[in-house]
Amino acid sequence: MFALWLLSIAALTSAQALTLTDDRGVVVTLAQAPQRIVSLLPSLTETVCELGQCQRLVGVDRYSNYPASIKSLPVVGGGLDPNIEAIVALKPDVVLMATSSRVGERLQALGIKVVALEPRSHADVQRVMLKLGQLLEVRDAARIWRAIDAGVSAAAQSLPPSLRGTRVYFEVNQGPYAASESSFIGETLTRLGVKNIVPAKLGPFPKLNPEYIVRANPDLIMIGQRSADGLLTRPGWQSIRALREQRVCIFPADEADMLVRPGPRMAEGARLMARCLIDKAAKGAKP
Repeated sequence: MFALWLLSIAALTSAQALTLTDDRGVVVTLAQAPQRIVSLLPSLTETVCELGQCQRLVGVDRYSNYPASIKSLPVVGGGLDPNIEAIVALKPDVVLMATSSRVGERLQALGIKVVALEPRSHADVQRVMLKLGQLLEVRDAARIWRAIDAGVSAAAQSLPPSLRGTRVYFEVNQGPYAASESSFIGETLTRLGVKNIVPAKLGPFPKLNPEYIVRANPDLIMIGQRSADGLLTRPGWQSIRALREQRVCIFPADEADMLVRPGPRMAEGARLMARCLIDKAAKGAKP
């Protein structure tokens, strides 16, 4: 009888344990859903909060700045160069990070659980939303994703047919680094019915030769304020149609952050892009 009792206790404990496979292919097992979380990627920070679990965050990376409630949390450095000692001091149950971060093994060697998730596409955002829902034991994660997806579709439906095929260049960062057709930003542009001048074959966020953009001659440019300084002084750019005809949307820092993060604010990002197209591209659209 005593042996059966021990087996039943062991089975109950095992049932309460939480196991998932992260984007590295690593199987991570926790005794229970984590209550103390450090996030080293803004999109993951935002997703935890969208799932209604902001209160579990005890530390974030220096770029996590939304929602406002997380701005009072300890900052533990960047996603690629976090302060290991600061993370350890916070005694997290788990650290959420990008697969591109190199600190996972160091944290694991210190006995800290790590879950690496890095959304790059719309499908990835859905998958990560569901994966974090599993990790945090939030049952309505699928409903939240459906609302995001519906919001992107609604933004697309708000555009007049005359804007279809508008040729767009979206600059993610100085370099210039662009969002190609294969990036989540490119996927949103495709759903809006416009043409991205940067093909998928170049990779999601390629660094381009500035001459490539001059030759492509986009109808519309989308760019963040941080990267927009000196746009007209770039060699040859004065000849680009979008600049000649003042069809450039310059997004302030908070909007640019929203646009370049593959997370729960993607529908808002799609609405920003749609507004840009209506405000700028519609002026030159063919009747």
